[in-house]
Amino acid sequence: MEERRETAAMREQERRDRQIALENTDSDIGLCGWILVLFSILLTLLTLPLSIWMCIKIVKEYERAIIFRLGRILRGGAKGPGLFFILPCTDSFINVDMRTITFDIPPQEVLTKDSVTVSVDGVVYYRVQNATLAVANITNADAATRLLAQTTLRNVLGTKNLAEILSDREEIAHSMQSTLDDATDDWGIKVERVEIKDVKLPQQLQRAMAAEAEASREARAKVIAAEGEMNASRALKEASLVIAESPSALQLRYLQTLNTIAAEKNSTIIFPLPIDMMQSFLKH
Repeated sequence: MEERRETAAMREQERRDRQIALENTDSDIGLCGWILVLFSILLTLLTLPLSIWMCIKIVKEYERAIIFRLGRILRGGAKGPGLFFILPCTDSFINVDMRTITFDIPPQEVLTKDSVTVSVDGVVYYRVQNATLAVANITNADAATRLLAQTTLRNVLGTKNLAEILSDREEIAHSMQSTLDDATDDWGIKVERVEIKDVKLPQQLQRAMAAEAEASREARAKVIAAEGEMNASRALKEASLVIAESPSALQLRYLQTLNTIAAEKNSTIIFPLPIDMMQSFLKH
Protein backbone atom coordinates (compact mmCIF):
# COMPACT_ATOMS: atom_id res chain seq x y z
CA MET A 1 0.00 0.00 0.00
CA GLU A 2 2.81 2.42 0.85
CA GLU A 3 4.49 1.77 -2.49
CA ARG A 4 1.24 2.47 -4.30
CA ARG A 5 0.78 5.69 -2.41
CA GLU A 6 4.32 6.78 -3.17
CA THR A 7 3.84 5.93 -6.85
CA ALA A 8 0.56 7.86 -6.97
CA ALA A 9 2.19 10.85 -5.25
CA MET A 10 5.09 10.80 -7.71
CA ARG A 11 2.73 10.65 -10.67
CA GLU A 12 0.68 13.52 -9.28
CA GLN A 13 3.83 15.60 -8.82
CA GLU A 14 4.99 14.82 -12.37
CA ARG A 15 1.60 15.80 -13.70
CA ARG A 16 1.74 19.11 -11.85
CA ASP A 17 5.26 19.77 -13.12
CA ARG A 18 4.17 19.14 -16.71
CA GLN A 19 1.19 21.43 -16.25
CA ILE A 20 3.36 24.21 -14.84
CA ALA A 21 5.82 23.77 -17.71
CA LEU A 22 2.99 23.95 -20.24
CA GLU A 23 1.51 27.06 -18.67
CA ASN A 24 4.83 28.95 -18.63
CA THR A 25 6.11 28.41 -22.16
CA ASP A 26 5.25 31.78 -23.67
CA SER A 27 8.44 33.31 -22.24
CA ASP A 28 10.49 31.16 -24.67
CA ILE A 29 9.11 32.58 -27.91
CA GLY A 30 12.40 34.29 -28.64
CA LEU A 31 13.28 37.69 -30.06
CA CYS A 32 11.51 37.16 -33.37
CA GLY A 33 8.43 36.05 -31.51
CA TRP A 34 8.33 39.18 -29.41
CA ILE A 35 8.78 41.30 -32.52
CA LEU A 36 5.78 39.60 -34.12
CA VAL A 37 3.74 40.07 -30.97
CA LEU A 38 4.57 43.78 -30.83
CA PHE A 39 3.74 44.14 -34.52
CA SER A 40 0.40 42.42 -33.92
CA ILE A 41 -0.38 44.75 -31.01
CA LEU A 42 0.53 47.80 -33.11
CA LEU A 43 -1.62 46.58 -35.99
CA THR A 44 -4.52 46.03 -33.63
CA LEU A 45 -4.20 49.54 -32.24
CA LEU A 46 -4.05 51.09 -35.71
CA THR A 47 -7.18 49.31 -36.89
CA LEU A 48 -9.33 50.11 -33.88
CA PRO A 49 -12.29 49.90 -33.43
CA LEU A 50 -12.68 47.29 -36.19
CA SER A 51 -10.02 45.01 -34.79
CA ILE A 52 -11.70 44.86 -31.39
CA TRP A 53 -14.26 42.39 -32.76
CA MET A 54 -11.43 40.06 -33.71
CA CYS A 55 -9.77 40.36 -30.29
CA ILE A 56 -12.76 39.76 -28.01
CA LYS A 57 -13.82 36.15 -27.56
CA ILE A 58 -16.42 34.58 -25.28
CA VAL A 59 -16.55 31.11 -23.78
CA LYS A 60 -19.55 29.67 -22.00
CA GLU A 61 -19.77 28.67 -18.37
CA TYR A 62 -18.97 25.00 -19.09
CA GLU A 63 -16.10 25.75 -21.51
CA ARG A 64 -12.45 26.71 -21.18
CA ALA A 65 -10.21 28.22 -23.85
CA ILE A 66 -6.58 27.22 -24.40
CA ILE A 67 -4.76 30.10 -26.12
CA PHE A 68 -1.72 29.42 -28.30
CA ARG A 69 0.65 32.33 -29.01
CA LEU A 70 2.98 31.50 -31.86
CA GLY A 71 2.31 27.82 -31.23
CA ARG A 72 2.97 27.96 -27.47
CA ILE A 73 0.36 27.80 -24.72
CA LEU A 74 -0.19 31.20 -23.18
CA ARG A 75 0.89 31.65 -19.56
CA GLY A 76 -1.93 31.20 -17.07
CA GLY A 77 -3.45 28.10 -18.61
CA ALA A 78 -7.08 27.87 -19.62
CA LYS A 79 -9.17 31.03 -19.91
CA GLY A 80 -12.83 31.46 -19.10
CA PRO A 81 -15.66 31.39 -18.60
CA GLY A 82 -16.60 34.80 -19.95
CA LEU A 83 -14.61 37.34 -21.96
CA PHE A 84 -10.96 37.09 -22.92
CA PHE A 85 -8.73 38.79 -25.48
CA ILE A 86 -6.44 37.44 -28.18
CA LEU A 87 -4.10 39.00 -30.74
CA PRO A 88 -5.50 38.44 -34.22
CA CYS A 89 -2.26 37.59 -36.02
CA THR A 90 -0.32 35.57 -33.47
CA ASP A 91 -2.92 33.88 -31.23
CA SER A 92 -5.26 30.98 -31.76
CA PHE A 93 -7.41 29.13 -29.25
CA ILE A 94 -9.20 25.82 -28.71
CA ASN A 95 -12.43 25.46 -26.73
CA VAL A 96 -12.62 22.52 -24.32
CA ASP A 97 -15.95 21.25 -22.97
CA MET A 98 -15.72 20.64 -19.21
CA ARG A 99 -19.09 18.89 -18.80
CA THR A 100 -19.46 15.20 -17.95
CA ILE A 101 -19.48 13.06 -21.09
CA THR A 102 -21.28 9.73 -21.29
CA PHE A 103 -20.61 7.00 -23.84
CA ASP A 104 -21.59 3.38 -24.26
CA ILE A 105 -18.92 0.71 -24.47
CA PRO A 106 -19.84 -1.48 -27.47
CA PRO A 107 -20.51 -5.17 -26.67
CA GLN A 108 -17.17 -6.92 -26.20
CA GLU A 109 -16.64 -10.64 -26.76
CA VAL A 110 -14.69 -11.71 -23.69
CA LEU A 111 -13.17 -15.09 -22.83
CA THR A 112 -13.52 -15.54 -19.08
CA LYS A 113 -11.10 -17.24 -16.73
CA ASP A 114 -13.10 -20.49 -16.90
CA SER A 115 -13.09 -20.45 -20.75
CA VAL A 116 -16.63 -19.17 -21.30
CA THR A 117 -17.30 -16.64 -24.07
CA VAL A 118 -19.63 -13.83 -23.00
CA SER A 119 -20.68 -10.53 -24.54
CA VAL A 120 -20.45 -7.59 -22.12
CA ASP A 121 -21.22 -3.90 -22.61
CA GLY A 122 -21.12 -0.94 -20.26
CA VAL A 123 -21.28 2.82 -19.86
CA VAL A 124 -18.57 5.30 -18.80
CA TYR A 125 -18.97 8.78 -17.31
CA TYR A 126 -15.96 11.09 -17.51
CA ARG A 127 -15.10 14.77 -17.75
CA VAL A 128 -12.11 16.95 -18.59
CA GLN A 129 -10.47 17.92 -15.32
CA ASN A 130 -7.49 19.80 -16.77
CA ALA A 131 -8.09 21.49 -20.11
CA THR A 132 -4.41 22.23 -20.69
CA LEU A 133 -3.34 18.59 -20.40
CA ALA A 134 -6.33 17.43 -22.45
CA VAL A 135 -5.18 19.62 -25.35
CA ALA A 136 -1.39 19.37 -25.08
CA ASN A 137 -0.85 15.71 -24.10
CA ILE A 138 -3.31 13.82 -26.30
CA THR A 139 -4.52 14.22 -29.86
CA ASN A 140 -8.14 13.25 -29.19
CA ALA A 141 -8.95 12.68 -25.53
CA ASP A 142 -12.49 11.49 -26.25
CA ALA A 143 -11.50 8.81 -28.76
CA ALA A 144 -8.54 7.71 -26.63
CA THR A 145 -10.76 7.30 -23.55
CA ARG A 146 -13.30 5.25 -25.52
CA LEU A 147 -10.66 2.87 -26.89
CA LEU A 148 -9.02 2.55 -23.49
CA ALA A 149 -12.38 1.74 -21.88
CA GLN A 150 -12.97 -1.11 -24.35
CA THR A 151 -9.50 -2.55 -23.76
CA THR A 152 -9.82 -2.22 -19.98
CA LEU A 153 -13.19 -3.99 -20.02
CA ARG A 154 -11.70 -6.98 -21.85
CA ASN A 155 -8.62 -7.07 -19.63
CA VAL A 156 -10.56 -6.90 -16.36
CA LEU A 157 -13.19 -9.47 -17.34
CA GLY A 158 -10.50 -11.83 -18.63
CA THR A 159 -9.32 -12.32 -15.04
CA LYS A 160 -12.81 -13.25 -13.74
CA ASN A 161 -14.82 -16.43 -14.06
CA LEU A 162 -18.46 -16.48 -15.15
CA ALA A 163 -19.90 -16.62 -11.62
CA GLU A 164 -17.88 -13.58 -10.56
CA ILE A 165 -18.96 -11.60 -13.63
CA LEU A 166 -22.63 -12.33 -12.95
CA SER A 167 -22.50 -11.61 -9.21
CA ASP A 168 -19.73 -9.01 -8.70
CA ARG A 169 -20.65 -6.32 -11.24
CA GLU A 170 -20.15 -3.50 -8.77
CA GLU A 171 -16.64 -4.66 -7.88
CA ILE A 172 -15.73 -5.06 -11.56
CA ALA A 173 -17.05 -1.56 -12.34
CA HIS A 174 -15.04 -0.08 -9.46
CA SER A 175 -11.88 -1.85 -10.66
CA MET A 176 -12.41 -0.53 -14.19
CA GLN A 177 -12.97 3.00 -12.90
CA SER A 178 -9.75 2.92 -10.88
CA THR A 179 -7.74 1.57 -13.82
CA LEU A 180 -9.17 4.09 -16.29
CA ASP A 181 -8.72 7.00 -13.89
CA ASP A 182 -5.04 6.17 -13.37
CA ALA A 183 -4.43 5.74 -17.11
CA THR A 184 -6.17 8.98 -18.14
CA ASP A 185 -4.65 11.13 -15.38
CA ASP A 186 -1.89 12.33 -17.71
CA TRP A 187 -4.53 13.41 -20.23
CA GLY A 188 -6.37 15.62 -17.76
CA ILE A 189 -9.37 13.25 -17.77
CA LYS A 190 -11.32 12.30 -14.64
CA VAL A 191 -13.33 9.06 -14.91
CA GLU A 192 -16.29 9.57 -12.57
CA ARG A 193 -18.19 6.31 -12.93
CA VAL A 194 -18.25 3.01 -14.82
CA GLU A 195 -21.26 0.68 -14.99
CA ILE A 196 -21.69 -2.79 -16.48
CA LYS A 197 -24.95 -2.73 -18.42
CA ASP A 198 -25.54 -6.26 -19.64
CA VAL A 199 -23.88 -9.67 -19.76
CA LYS A 200 -25.09 -11.85 -22.65
CA LEU A 201 -24.46 -15.58 -22.51
CA PRO A 202 -24.44 -17.99 -25.49
CA GLN A 203 -27.74 -19.73 -26.19
CA GLN A 204 -26.35 -23.20 -25.48
CA LEU A 205 -25.01 -22.04 -22.11
CA GLN A 206 -28.35 -20.43 -21.27
CA ARG A 207 -30.19 -23.68 -22.00
CA ALA A 208 -27.67 -25.66 -19.95
CA MET A 209 -28.00 -23.28 -17.00
CA ALA A 210 -31.80 -23.36 -17.26
CA ALA A 211 -31.78 -27.19 -17.29
CA GLU A 212 -29.45 -27.22 -14.29
CA ALA A 213 -31.67 -24.80 -12.37
CA GLU A 214 -34.80 -26.79 -13.24
CA ALA A 215 -33.20 -30.05 -12.12
CA SER A 216 -32.10 -28.40 -8.87
CA ARG A 217 -35.62 -27.12 -8.20
CA GLU A 218 -37.13 -30.56 -8.91
CA ALA A 219 -34.63 -32.20 -6.57
CA ARG A 220 -35.50 -29.73 -3.81
CA ALA A 221 -39.22 -30.34 -4.39
CA LYS A 222 -38.76 -34.10 -4.06
CA VAL A 223 -36.75 -33.68 -0.88
CA ILE A 224 -39.43 -31.41 0.60
CA ALA A 225 -42.16 -33.89 -0.36
CA ALA A 226 -40.22 -36.77 1.19
CA GLU A 227 -39.67 -34.77 4.38
CA GLY A 228 -43.41 -34.02 4.51
CA GLU A 229 -44.30 -37.72 4.12
CA MET A 230 -41.85 -38.63 6.87
CA ASN A 231 -43.27 -36.00 9.22
CA ALA A 232 -46.82 -37.15 8.42
CA SER A 233 -45.88 -40.77 9.09
CA ARG A 234 -44.38 -39.84 12.43
CA ALA A 235 -47.52 -37.87 13.36
CA LEU A 236 -49.77 -40.83 12.39
CA LYS A 237 -47.60 -43.17 14.42
CA GLU A 238 -47.89 -40.95 17.48
CA ALA A 239 -51.65 -40.63 16.94
CA SER A 240 -52.05 -44.42 16.68
CA LEU A 241 -50.18 -44.88 19.95
CA VAL A 242 -52.49 -42.41 21.66
CA ILE A 243 -55.62 -44.08 20.24
CA ALA A 244 -54.36 -47.54 21.20
CA GLU A 245 -54.38 -46.50 24.85
CA SER A 246 -58.17 -45.87 24.73
CA PRO A 247 -60.45 -48.01 22.48
CA SER A 248 -63.28 -45.48 22.87
CA ALA A 249 -61.06 -42.84 21.28
CA LEU A 250 -61.05 -44.86 18.05
CA GLN A 251 -64.85 -44.92 18.02
CA LEU A 252 -65.01 -41.18 18.61
CA ARG A 253 -62.57 -40.55 15.80
CA TYR A 254 -64.63 -42.83 13.54
CA LEU A 255 -67.81 -40.90 14.32
CA GLN A 256 -66.04 -37.58 13.75
CA THR A 257 -64.88 -38.78 10.33
CA LEU A 258 -68.46 -39.78 9.45
CA ASN A 259 -69.71 -36.36 10.54
CA THR A 260 -67.13 -34.63 8.33
CA ILE A 261 -68.08 -36.74 5.29
CA ALA A 262 -71.78 -36.16 5.86
CA ALA A 263 -71.27 -32.39 6.08
CA GLU A 264 -69.37 -32.24 2.79
CA LYS A 265 -71.48 -34.71 0.77
CA ASN A 266 -75.04 -34.96 2.04
CA SER A 267 -76.08 -37.45 -0.62
CA THR A 268 -73.59 -40.05 0.53
CA ILE A 269 -75.11 -43.06 2.36
CA ILE A 270 -72.86 -44.51 5.07
CA PHE A 271 -73.30 -47.92 6.69
CA PRO A 272 -71.34 -48.04 9.92
CA LEU A 273 -69.57 -51.30 10.51
CA PRO A 274 -68.43 -52.01 14.05
CA ILE A 275 -64.75 -52.70 14.44
CA ASP A 276 -65.50 -55.58 16.80
CA MET A 277 -67.23 -57.52 13.99
CA MET A 278 -64.18 -57.15 11.81
CA GLN A 279 -61.99 -58.51 14.58
CA SER A 280 -64.23 -61.55 14.98
CA PHE A 281 -64.02 -62.33 11.24
CA LEU A 282 -60.25 -61.96 11.33
CA LYS A 283 -60.02 -64.47 14.18
CA HIS A 284 -61.90 -67.13 12.13
